[in-house]
Amino acid sequence: MISSLRGTVLHTDSAHVIIETGGVGFAVFVPADVAHTAVLGEPLQLHTSLIVRDDALTLYGFSDRDELEIFGQLLSVTGVGPKSALGVLSHLTVDQIAEAVTAEDDAPFRRVSGIGPKTAKLIVVQLAGKVQPRVASSAAGTAPSGTVEQVAAALVGLGWSEKVAAESATQSAADATDAERESVPALLRRTLAAMGPGATRG
Repeated sequence: MISSLRGTVLHTDSAHVIIETGGVGFAVFVPADVAHTAVLGEPLQLHTSLIVRDDALTLYGFSDRDELEIFGQLLSVTGVGPKSALGVLSHLTVDQIAEAVTAEDDAPFRRVSGIGPKTAKLIVVQLAGKVQPRVASSAAGTAPSGTVEQVAAALVGLGWSEKVAAESATQSAADATDAERESVPALLRRTLAAMGPGATRG
């Protein structure tokens, strides 16, 4: 079992990266945010899951073990395969998945390409009690209640995925001044500036 990889990024596209380690290049399917932030020639470490099929051995990689664990839990849901599970983790953070399951809200999953209403409902039902939202980070807590959420919602409205929007807004709040944290427009401007013109929607 290949449980992790660390090496140099040789190639990246919207769905996977190739990491060279020990003179061997491994193709690894990854969430969209990992693919878009991987830099050619730079080191990258991933926590991986090896899926064995009759006709293929396929690696899936994640930036942290929480995502890897959720990936495995999603695969336990009836009708969810590796591609669909990866799609969920490309659009939603671990906390967003846990919060949706806890709230018995299948809407976030229905917005993921390839996840139909029946499968979305099964995710909520079959993961109930298995995932819990983590305690909010101190970074998010520095902003007034709702500010980070409103900025994230605005980013989603501009075309970014819920996952990228939430992570970017939270990080921006951590780096912002007190005045910026108290103003949705100011925090949004800072977040957009930090994401840069090349920031990828998806």
